Amino acid sequence: ADYNGKVPIVLIIEPDSLPNLATNEADSHCGNTATETAYKTGIPYAAKTLKTSCPECSLYMDAAHGGWLGWEDNLETFASLVADMNIESYLRGFSTNVANYQSIGVQNDAGVDCIEGPGTDDTSCYDPCNLLSQWNRGNNEMNYATMLQTAIMSAIPGYTPKMVIDSGRNGVADMRSDCSNWCNIRGAGVGQIPTMVTGNTSLVDAYYWLKTPGESDGCTETLPSPSDWTAANGTCARYDSMCGSSDSIGSESLEGYAPEAGQWFDYQIKQLADNADLDGTANGKKKPVQA
Repeated sequence: ADYNGKVPIVLIIEPDSLPNLATNEADSHCGNTATETAYKTGIPYAAKTLKTSCPECSLYMDAAHGGWLGWEDNLETFASLVADMNIESYLRGFSTNVANYQSIGVQNDAGVDCIEGPGTDDTSCYDPCNLLSQWNRGNNEMNYATMLQTAIMSAIPGYTPKMVIDSGRNGVADMRSDCSNWCNIRGAGVGQIPTMVTGNTSLVDAYYWLKTPGESDGCTETLPSPSDWTAANGTCARYDSMCGSSDSIGSESLEGYAPEAGQWFDYQIKQLADNADLDGTANGKKKPVQA
């Protein structure tokens, strides 16, 4: 509130929370009454409190990414959850791809249908994660942003949300063997530098580095020594098996060990820099260089 009207402020609300309610209702960690109540009351409280304290701040609520909510039923469930919260008056819109690797890509023209045609060979239909074959039209974040805006406008008539896309680590699109893998992905690259010059300024306000490139997503089962990432330093109590996926740094020999989530990961940032696509000209099609 002290900076209201002095500098532009953008706030991203609750990454992963509502998307988990939309798709993981059957999971006891997400679908239990206590968790649902916490999110469904906590998110409106946060949005209202932040916007009331800082009226000129721009608030965007997290909406996952195309590889998560890009199926029509998932997106409709998410839009319904948002509508039930009555928070649209506080939100500029939504953030997508936070801490993930989905490419920005190119938005479909009105006459292109990447699944049924026409135009399945259009540049906007580039699909490194094979989502289109699963009837998911969110094959890139520009297409997903279009779908998200349409779904929200349908659920909340009169409200037209804008989007921001995390481009911190999506400079390479085809480096994963399985796009459900998300932890410290090998061969990833820093994406387009933060800018308000987007592929469609009436839809997407900006590309941001929301997840700081070089921050670890999570630890390997063995922690690295503070002075030498190749030297073991005990077991990580917070280890998530997804950080041991075949695409995760640290799952192959000579890669060393990954630190806990949020800590600086020197090996990773050097790989991200080697594979960077800062001006977006490669459109996610740059081939990864692996150290």
